[in-house]
Amino acid sequence: MGRDILSYIAAVVIALGTGPMAIDIGRRQFISVLGGAAAWPIKAQAQQPAMPVVGFLRSTSLAPFESLVTAFGQGLKEAGFVEGQNVAIEYRYADNQVDHLPALVAELIRWPVAIIVVNFGAALAAKAATTTVPIVFAAGNDPVKDGLVASLNRPGGNLTGVSWLGSVIGTKRLELLHQLVPKATTIAMFTYPNNPDTEAERKDVQAAAQAIGLQLIMIDVSSDRDIEAAFATFAQRRADALFVGTGAFLTSKRESIVALAARYAIPASYQVREAAVAGGLMSYGPSQREAYRQAGIYAGRILKGEKPADLPVLQSTKFEFVINLKTANALGLTVPMIIQMTADEVIE
Repeated sequence: MGRDILSYIAAVVIALGTGPMAIDIGRRQFISVLGGAAAWPIKAQAQQPAMPVVGFLRSTSLAPFESLVTAFGQGLKEAGFVEGQNVAIEYRYADNQVDHLPALVAELIRWPVAIIVVNFGAALAAKAATTTVPIVFAAGNDPVKDGLVASLNRPGGNLTGVSWLGSVIGTKRLELLHQLVPKATTIAMFTYPNNPDTEAERKDVQAAAQAIGLQLIMIDVSSDRDIEAAFATFAQRRADALFVGTGAFLTSKRESIVALAARYAIPASYQVREAAVAGGLMSYGPSQREAYRQAGIYAGRILKGEKPADLPVLQSTKFEFVINLKTANALGLTVPMIIQMTADEVIE
């Protein structure tokens, strides 16, 4: 429409030079066209309602979690919203700098966004910042114990979401790792100290190790330098395998951990499928992609008018067991067929 208006104005301007009468008529036409040109965009804008904006905030960086963004978009689509068509999304990432989260939340609230979607680390900052903007979390923590909601069935307030209790499946993960590396007697374990569920995870894995006669070496890591130093320590103490703890930080560092595990030739267990795809020996845990798809559906329902307080917190029930046979072969491990048959995915 804008090009047609400019073309017409140009024609009128040319007509202004054709004679006295033409100049007078042309001037009136010119003013009339300008008035119409100014009015058309206003009318068009009035006919198009403002597109709702969703804030998507994580305490980590983007790159390791693109699959979760895709899954969230799928859930939104199932609820009737497509990014760029009838909903806009503003993405913010703290790059593991937790102290940046309050400013990022404040920025989204000022935008303003209609809803904020967060992981656990960002959920705490969002809850502290607003009691009115709806918040949907996707988190591997206990949302009641950690103070996000009053209860799972009746969240109350402005928060709801999807939870997967990844820290309480340590026993199963350790058993699977022991089956894949039966000669292992000493297991190294990474934990992230700033995760509120880390202590529960330590106790869970320690009890499981004692039950099957394994020695456990636990080291807290919160930076790339810590991770590299920990591998050197594991090598000195002759650890036979590695158990990577849960939480967004360790998940965000999975590719560097996988690379270091390959360099030190140490078989490792991870929580998320993407780590096994990247070259880790195995993964077992809740499907975070499914959790984010469900979070997308919840976000869509809230955009349609439902209240977070009325939406029960969902508990993710889809678990994935993935084995990377290529990595197993490189480590000189033989994976029994019966274990392969129990896996949800075998990477060859």
